[in-house]
Amino acid sequence: MVRPYQPSDLRGVIALFQRSVRQIAFRDYTRAQLAVWAPERADLGAWTQRLSNGAVFVSERDDRLAGFARIDANGELDLLYVDPLFERQGVGAELVDTVTAWARRHNIADLTASVSITARPFFERMGFRVLGLQVVEREGVKLENCRMECRVGEG
Repeated sequence: MVRPYQPSDLRGVIALFQRSVRQIAFRDYTRAQLAVWAPERADLGAWTQRLSNGAVFVSERDDRLAGFARIDANGELDLLYVDPLFERQGVGAELVDTVTAWARRHNIADLTASVSITARPFFERMGFRVLGLQVVEREGVKLENCRMECRVGEG
């Protein structure tokens, strides 16, 4: 079941994010990259601010947070993470469907996203196409990802 994010979900969302990065993305990124991407001590203020803007949805399975996604008013899908316990069980697709429906209701024609190397095949299956590769630097550590987009409506 997908529902709107509530502020009471904050700590669960952060923990899910950290598990997802550390247990799924480790396949394609180094320890140093994972450490700057999902640090042990999350900045609660920054997370609160980020999740209070745009539309944020959480997926629940078996009374647990299974995944979450955030989209902004310009169609930027800047967060989409699935708990490793629920990987490959349709949670990500359900969240993309929810975000896509939200975008159509808000007359957004294209979704864009910066997608990890790990998530690229999933996003391609969801209809996204690669616009190009990019390198992001955090605390002096470089991480490669893909800039992608997907046409979802007339806009």
